Amino acid sequence: MINSALDIAKYVINKCTSEKYPISNLQLQNILYYIQREFLQCGSIAFLESIEAWQFGVAVPEVYKQYCGFGALPIRMKYIVNIKQEDLKIMNPIVEKKRLLNLWDMGSDICCQGKAWNLIYKNGLGEHEVIPQELIKSKG
Repeated sequence: MINSALDIAKYVINKCTSEKYPISNLQLQNILYYIQREFLQCGSIAFLESIEAWQFGVAVPEVYKQYCGFGALPIRMKYIVNIKQEDLKIMNPIVEKKRLLNLWDMGSDICCQGKAWNLIYKNGLGEHEVIPQELIKSKG
């Protein structure tokens, strides 16, 4: 069974909060993108929900809406979420590495020239358009 993006988000938030590295909603969106990209590059899928190209980077709309009330503040929540061990083996290293990055460095990496976000966003012409999974996989 494939996890929902919201369940993965809850896991990431819980992990970051409990390990004293709380993250913002924008950081969460970027981490979800990195997780989905890794799963796609491994021939699988982390979640079914679409990732869109927004002005400040990538976003999973359902997850963004759930946590937008936090603004730029850290999300400090505790959840009980069941994620398969095999999925955690892929997700945990990504979360542990990416949560340490400066938010804007992470965004610059995802949104730079030639990457999937940039190819869809097109200086605003593609605002809120879905980034195809194949593009995420191939262009990162």
